[in-house]
Amino acid sequence: MSDRRIRSPRPVPASDLAQLLLGLETEFDVPAPFDEATLAAAESAVANLAMPAEDATAIPFFTIDPEGATDLDQAMYLEKTDDGYIVNYAIADVPAFVELGSTLDQVARDRGQTFYLPHRKITLHPPLISEDQGSLLPDQIRPAFHWKIHLDQQGALGPVELQRVQIKSRAQLDYAGAQQQLDNGSANEQLALLAEIGALRIEQEKLRGGASLNLPDQEIKEDGDGYQLVSRVPLPLEDHNAQISLLTGIAAARLMLDSGVGILRTMPQPEEKSLQEFRMQTQLLGHAWGEEISYGQYLHSLDVSDPQQLVIMHRAASLFRGADYHVINGQPEEELVQAALAAPYAHTTAPLRRLVDRFVLLTCHLLTTGESIPEELKAALEELPGLMRESSTAANRVNRASLDLMEAFVLQKRVGEEFQAIILQAQDNGEGKDSDGQLQLVDLPVTASFTGAAEPGTLATVKLVHADPQQRQINFEIVAQNS
Repeated sequence: MSDRRIRSPRPVPASDLAQLLLGLETEFDVPAPFDEATLAAAESAVANLAMPAEDATAIPFFTIDPEGATDLDQAMYLEKTDDGYIVNYAIADVPAFVELGSTLDQVARDRGQTFYLPHRKITLHPPLISEDQGSLLPDQIRPAFHWKIHLDQQGALGPVELQRVQIKSRAQLDYAGAQQQLDNGSANEQLALLAEIGALRIEQEKLRGGASLNLPDQEIKEDGDGYQLVSRVPLPLEDHNAQISLLTGIAAARLMLDSGVGILRTMPQPEEKSLQEFRMQTQLLGHAWGEEISYGQYLHSLDVSDPQQLVIMHRAASLFRGADYHVINGQPEEELVQAALAAPYAHTTAPLRRLVDRFVLLTCHLLTTGESIPEELKAALEELPGLMRESSTAANRVNRASLDLMEAFVLQKRVGEEFQAIILQAQDNGEGKDSDGQLQLVDLPVTASFTGAAEPGTLATVKLVHADPQQRQINFEIVAQNS
């Protein structure tokens, strides 16, 4: 798949955005700065930290994240054996700092997750924990949950071990630099193994009938004195790294299901009618989904650099709705599957940034040690689905508003200009409906509405007729359909 990087043609003056960005915080009631009591609680938690007795600092773990990241949840060390692989995956031991029932615990429950805005990050925990003492920064001894996951030669999941240990990461890598090393042949054995294991796990995903949707990312990046909109297809190494995280979440789900206690990230299967409609759409767009291959295998075959196949991928994303969290309570396992992954799954690997992961890690560790689950943890598990739904709704709303604002701000001085666009969805004017169509610009990472006649999966020339940062709205009209 090609690596498409689409960048804004000019930076946006940040000063002109200040009031609009601050307005987002007020409008969407994002979490306020940490108060003095919470900051003091973080300092106390760090001062009184009890490191695990088990010493795993001899294992040369490394991290790989976006460039400049400071909240490092995961580190890994990979091994190849005679009969397969061992994935050593260390997850930041946030429970070592945040005790159940503490001030830090209550603040985290109120927040739910880290909020990402164009101008700043609103962290789940005080930065002393999330970006310093709890983060798996290089050359620092840190408490961590050490997952030791065995895979066979085909990458299938085998035995799993879990301990609370001390670790010391040796290196902090970023995706772009690591991918470059793989591409030019200078990568070390660890990066080569990550690519090898990641590819095997993708094959396992295909065999299960699951698929991780590979849509281009839309990001807001600071650039000197301004901001730019950036869109790109994730690098192969990012997909491989994501597979290690997914593997751990699948292992955690299996452990909790086998014990009958825990919390899973779930998603229902699409309705059969929706699947049949999707199959018909793939035929109309010239890339038919044949009966002989699974949904997951079909999606893995798509190339989103092709306009028609990009439209198919967007429509595939709309098939799977209703992602949620469910506490394990005797339900049939098929009711607890994450349907897009075609496997039971738990959010496990991002405790610095997401509330639920801390409780999954605590639960899994107690289960592996044979200890009973305390009533306080059981009660917390019951609260988590509601807390995560509320925080996810809030984070998604402000994230969408941020993107809408940035798109309108970047484009406000280009009203009247013409652009090339991929038509995602046609305008609907039938039986009392009057909904705009949806398009994606070719040269900017912008998805927007349009008026006029155009067929999905085609290229069109469109004119920008409206861009209002105050209202966070943009709109185009069709000038000519090109193909």
